[in-house]
Amino acid sequence: MSRERAIAVIDSGVGGLTVAKEVMRQLPEERIVYVGDNARCPYGSKSPEEIRAYSFQMIDYVMRTPLKALVIACNTATAVVLEEAMEDLPLPVIGVIEPGARAAVQVTKNGRVGVIGTETTIRTKAYERALLRIQPDLYVAGMACPAFVPLVENHMANSEEARRVVKETLAPFLHEDLDTLILGCTHYPLLAPVISEVMGDRVRLINSAEETARELSLQITTDAQSKQIERPQHLFVTSGDANKFRTIAEEWLDCKVNVQHNSLEKTVQS
Repeated sequence: MSRERAIAVIDSGVGGLTVAKEVMRQLPEERIVYVGDNARCPYGSKSPEEIRAYSFQMIDYVMRTPLKALVIACNTATAVVLEEAMEDLPLPVIGVIEPGARAAVQVTKNGRVGVIGTETTIRTKAYERALLRIQPDLYVAGMACPAFVPLVENHMANSEEARRVVKETLAPFLHEDLDTLILGCTHYPLLAPVISEVMGDRVRLINSAEETARELSLQITTDAQSKQIERPQHLFVTSGDANKFRTIAEEWLDCKVNVQHNSLEKTVQS
């Protein structure tokens, strides 16, 4: 039955919790199966072949559960495997890049948009292409921020070290006259207070999680029976340290979570 099917959210680590949180807010009746590949995070410095292999290991894992949709919450994985996954899987597959780009175009007033992300996300120019498809005359500046993900994965998002790293990394953007900055990695919203402090009040931060959840709601059907379930039993799976994942997840989601460990490596995509 429809109400027995879950929404899968996959990510390179804890960053996709920003998407899961928004899905839980917008679609509270839906059950989520979340997989974070923390043991092999970050994905941004890995080769496209590695990213594809790891992403499909997560996809193969969640496809063992009856699903109504799959959200690829990792921007890097979205850039590498989204089109292939959409072609191969018999269910709606949603990435985070297009929704984020649409939100940025709606927000910018001066047509100058910055994008921060992993090395792979920036190198593929996935956001730039998505933005210019919507509004060809935009000015788009991209910057890879490889030091950001480890800060989040190591539960240091609110530390003085995070403030120092963010300030030093984003310094070149302070001279770009940007009014909009896309957080092009789902880990980055956990650093949003620090990023906003550095960039200033004039720069609007775009977290694609809200738009992604909205797009998801348009592509799935929630039946009346599922709305009778008061609290779905979400499942969170990590290939890394379950206790560390649980600490970050419960802090971000503001609720207790069921976390299991799975190495994911038993599943191989040819």
